[in-house]
Amino acid sequence: MTSYAVVVPTLLRDTLADCLAALAAARGPRPDEIVLVDDRPDPAPDTLAHALSVLGDLRERTTTVATGGRGPAAARNTGLRTVTAPWTAFLDDDVQVGPHWCAQLVRDLEEATPDTAGVQGVITVPLPGERRPTDWERGTAGLTRARWITADMAYRTEALRQVGGFDERFPRAFREDADLALRLLDAGWRIRKGRRTTLHPVRPASRWASVGRQRGHADDALMRHLHGPDWWDKAVAPRGRIRRHTAITAAGAAACALAATGHRRAATACALGWAAGTAEFARARIVPGPRTRDEVTTVPATSVVVPPAATWHRLAGAWRHRNAPAWQEVAR
Repeated sequence: MTSYAVVVPTLLRDTLADCLAALAAARGPRPDEIVLVDDRPDPAPDTLAHALSVLGDLRERTTTVATGGRGPAAARNTGLRTVTAPWTAFLDDDVQVGPHWCAQLVRDLEEATPDTAGVQGVITVPLPGERRPTDWERGTAGLTRARWITADMAYRTEALRQVGGFDERFPRAFREDADLALRLLDAGWRIRKGRRTTLHPVRPASRWASVGRQRGHADDALMRHLHGPDWWDKAVAPRGRIRRHTAITAAGAAACALAATGHRRAATACALGWAAGTAEFARARIVPGPRTRDEVTTVPATSVVVPPAATWHRLAGAWRHRNAPAWQEVAR
C-alpha cells in the first residue's frame, strides 16, 4: 500500500524542468505513475518536450493531461482522476524535492496509520545570507510554517475521492489546500507531518506582486462561509491584517466623502487616521527588510494600494460566495 503516484499541476513556468529533474534524481522507490497537468488556457502542443526530457527513465511512466486553465484545484482533481495508486503525492511545479525524497516519502507512507489521510512534507525556503529578506521573500518563507500546503502533500487516493477532491471554486493556489484538509478532518481522518524534505525557492516577483496577492481575501471569505468564523483557528492560519486594512480603507473613504461635502475638520481627522494607518503598515514591512532603495520606494507605494485592494476582494468574495453550498464534486 506504499506505492504512489505524483501529480504536478503546471503553467509551464521556468521552474518545471528543475522540479522534474529533482524528482528523477531522487533516490528510493520510484513512483508508479507521474501525471503532469498542463493548466495553461491555450497550451502549445510541443512546449512540454524539454521539461519531460529531464525525467529519464521516468518518462515512460508519465502522463500529460490538459485542463484549459481552470486553476490549480481543478488541475489537481484532473490528475487525481487518472491515478490508480493508493497514494497520490502532489508537488507544485516550483519546488525541488530532496535527494532522498522517494525513500523518505515511502517511509512516511509506511508509518501512516489506517486513519491517516495525508502526510505533509517539510518545506524549506532558502533566504539570502548576506542581507535581511525582502517583504516578498519573508512572505514566501511563511510556507515553512503553513499547514497542509500542496507544495509537497501526499494523500490516500481513496480519501480524496470520498470527500470530492479539491474545491474548484478556489481559483488560486491559496486556501484550497486548507479547505480540503478541514473537510478530511471533519470526515474523521487524520493528517500528520512527515520527514521528507522539499526545497521551495523564492520566485522573482514584480514590484506590485503584493497587490495581486490581495485576491486571496476573496478565498478567505469562501473559507469563512464554508467552515465558520473560527476557520482561522481550525486551520492554524495567521489572521493577517484584514481588519486593519478595512479600517484604513474606511478612514480614507470617509475623508474623501467628508471633504466633498464640506466637512473639513472631520475630513482632516479621517485623513490623519488613514495616513497613520498606512504609515504603520509601510513601516511594519520595511523595518525587517534590507531597506534597499528599491524596497524603500516600492513598499510605501504598495502600502497605499494594498488596504483598499484587500478590502474590495474580501467584500466581493463575501457577496459572491454568500450562497455557496458544501463542495460535493465527484470525479467526472
